[in-house]
Amino acid sequence: MPESCLGVQEVSEVTSQETDSRIERLRAEHGSRLAVLAHHYQQDEVVAHADYCGDSLELARKIPNLQAEWIVMCGVYFMAESAAILAASGQKVSIPDQNAGCVLSNMAPAWLVERKVRELNDQGRRIIPLAYVNTSAAVKALCGRYGGSVCTSANAATMLDWALQQGDGVVFLPDKNLGRNTAKALGIAAQDYEILDLRSPARASRSRLFLWPGLCTVHNLIKPRHMEHIRQADPRARIIVHPECMPDVVDMADASGSTSGIIRYVQEARPGDTIYVGTEINLVQRLAREFGPAKTIRPVLDTACSNMAKVTAPKLAEHLDAIAAVPKVGVGPEVRQDALLALERMLEVCR
Repeated sequence: MPESCLGVQEVSEVTSQETDSRIERLRAEHGSRLAVLAHHYQQDEVVAHADYCGDSLELARKIPNLQAEWIVMCGVYFMAESAAILAASGQKVSIPDQNAGCVLSNMAPAWLVERKVRELNDQGRRIIPLAYVNTSAAVKALCGRYGGSVCTSANAATMLDWALQQGDGVVFLPDKNLGRNTAKALGIAAQDYEILDLRSPARASRSRLFLWPGLCTVHNLIKPRHMEHIRQADPRARIIVHPECMPDVVDMADASGSTSGIIRYVQEARPGDTIYVGTEINLVQRLAREFGPAKTIRPVLDTACSNMAKVTAPKLAEHLDAIAAVPKVGVGPEVRQDALLALERMLEVCR
């Protein structure tokens, strides 16, 4: 049938099938020389072609064991940088859209992080930086140089506890919501931590924990009123949210967890349960399809990450077609050395 006789949806389906076939043909041609990794927040059209799908920690753990020459990271740029840091010599890391950034990561530029860490350490105390993986390679390198490390939402409590034992205090960056929720989980009293004022020099303080004032724009959209509405409309339902949500939201939920923790929570729920999930919508919709109709999975709020959405199946197809010539994600040798030290500390502590 000529394309002009097809409806818009039918044309879209034909185009999608052609793209899928093209990707799978290219993957078969490249064979073991290629590994495609995708974050849970990617669209289904991309996840379907991944060799591995996971959260930041799961994907980081995969990199050192990969034998592939080409590693394609379907996610946002800081994830591709982390892969490039952990990759072996000769491996080439790339991302289908180099403009897929992270607003949270951009809230902590390396020059400003270094200034604040120096100001705090100049007061006679040893303050250790602990960076969430949603940061640039330069920030991770700074953590390596100052005796710190990195963390993910899955291991934030473990790594913050570790960091507090390395010195007199910790700068946790860049997500203040994750920092406050993690502090509470560790039993750190509110009077023992403070949110840094980035506009003024760091003042003398005896705080154990200094929180960078960044936040995830996706998770911060979820407000207490959304939780209240669910409780009123569906009182028997359970709610789990990501710890990048504001503390009031986490306190109102039945549970909070990383993307991998959320998946486990849904997996372990009983048939017939209704669960509202507060995180990026692609994961929520995938869980609803995977576990429905035995379990009802609904979003707390339809929150989508526009940067994650920049990687699409057509872009992945074009990327794989030109894999030998696509721009590689590069990290300079000095930055790589210090950032690798920070990442390896995390992997060692969380073995």
